[in-house]
Amino acid sequence: MQKTTHVVPAKQGGWNIKAGNGNKASAHFDTKQQAVDRGRQISRNKGSEFFIHGRNGKIQTRDSHGNDPRGTKG
Repeated sequence: MQKTTHVVPAKQGGWNIKAGNGNKASAHFDTKQQAVDRGRQISRNKGSEFFIHGRNGKIQTRDSHGNDPRGTKG
């Protein structure tokens, strides 16, 4: 199972950081940039995939902080 960290819009306003398999937010921020900065730190520490969602909930950006298998030979 792959570990993921997500920055998602909060229903009450602001932005939440959630683990991919979690229902509860691990942190809440007023601005998206604050959430992205903290979420990136968390993702690096966990070695996880990092997803940044837009206001509409769709993934805007994705970044990997885990052990990526090399896609090419050589």
